Amino acid sequence: MTRQTKVLRLPTAGPQDTAPLAAAIAAGDVDARNIVAIVGKTEGNGCVNDFTRGYATLALKLVLAESLGCPLAEIEKRVAIVMSGGTEGGLSPHLLIFCREEVSLPASAGPRLAIGVGLTRPFKPEEIGRAAQIEETAAAVTLAMGDAGIAGPSDVHFVQIKCPLLTKERIEEAARRGAATATDETYHSMALSRGASALGVALALGEIADAPEEAVCKDLSLFSRVASTSAGVELLRNEIVVLGNAKGWAGDLVIGHDVMKDAIDAEAARRVLADLGGETVAVLAKAEASPTGEIRGRRHTMLDDSDIHSTRHARALVGGVLAGTIGDTMLYISGGAEHQGPAGGGPIAIIGRV
Repeated sequence: MTRQTKVLRLPTAGPQDTAPLAAAIAAGDVDARNIVAIVGKTEGNGCVNDFTRGYATLALKLVLAESLGCPLAEIEKRVAIVMSGGTEGGLSPHLLIFCREEVSLPASAGPRLAIGVGLTRPFKPEEIGRAAQIEETAAAVTLAMGDAGIAGPSDVHFVQIKCPLLTKERIEEAARRGAATATDETYHSMALSRGASALGVALALGEIADAPEEAVCKDLSLFSRVASTSAGVELLRNEIVVLGNAKGWAGDLVIGHDVMKDAIDAEAARRVLADLGGETVAVLAKAEASPTGEIRGRRHTMLDDSDIHSTRHARALVGGVLAGTIGDTMLYISGGAEHQGPAGGGPIAIIGRV
């Protein structure tokens, strides 16, 4: 038997909308037993109080538990669910269903899309954004690579992570134990968690030699070219999905990546498309407002808007750039790219059918 990765991209009518997934399972388009990860976009605000992520995650767990006839706790052990809030601009809410199947086919002549999943232990509030999160993430990424049979770091093209954040309740709980959290600002905790997780990826893949705790969200010269991290209130551990190409897998899917140097770098997407050729199956990218306040010498106001956070502006901007390039708005664009690509830019990965 040979392993094969299958990817379904399903539109949703709201965070609770699992009907497309249920229909795909009922029609036999996907076997619920083979689902190892779900990555999706919801139309929440992407901030600390974006409960659409948890709502969507629970809805997905319920439909999977019903399909598999198992308790919710079992779903948490077998499926990594990464929901990212924020579909500003023209971005279209959707789900990417990743399946790992055993098929009676010979392995393809060339490397094909491979997927590995890793889970860290739950983090204490005082560990979020700190060395423990970096180190645990690095170890889990290494295990996920082995799970996928990916030979080396150069074959990894995207590492999607869902990571936790701090709430006032979590901060106070740590304080009652005499522990101090990395920040007492809940929104800033999202950046610290994303940044620490991204540095863990960079460390695991040898993109950086060291990832000191004090570098998180400060030394932006340290970054990963393939990390994509998204923070949410709905969990306390990191859930990790490693995507790459590996020999020994069957199917017709491959993945490629590049790095956008800034928010309008459409050429990065064009380079990936040219390398892959064929049909585009899924697009995943990071977005952030340039911390210098400029894009190619032109001033932007994303960081000065007190009404709409810069991550929301950035998702809309990068989403528009990539939608115009690819000709589709059903794109996974995640905001907040601390240590994920160069400052103001971010990784982009495309899954294609050869």
